[in-house]
Amino acid sequence: MVNEVYGDIKPLRNKVIVRDIEKGQQVTRGGIILPDDDGKDRGIRPRWAKVYKVGSEIDFVKEGQWVYMEHGRWGRGVTLKKGNDEFDIRVADPDAILLVSDVPPEEIHV
Repeated sequence: MVNEVYGDIKPLRNKVIVRDIEKGQQVTRGGIILPDDDGKDRGIRPRWAKVYKVGSEIDFVKEGQWVYMEHGRWGRGVTLKKGNDEFDIRVADPDAILLVSDVPPEEIHV
């Protein structure tokens, strides 16, 4: 069953809504393969996601930033449809956010 929301949303006080969560297998610049966690006991790792909206009590992250979250600390996704734009959103656990970045993860040079 696909859950769809039309229009826009406003998160409550201490909620963080993310979109564009990392999916699938990833390969690092050094060639290390990070498998997907497709229900198996491998590939369990933190994920990057883009912050879509934040509640009024959240002051350590803002819309448009990228967050690195502990594995599985986000809710099931729903599809948000705004005009011609369509994307999946999820509620992230604010206590599970490990890092915050102003640039997309692929632009971070470590």
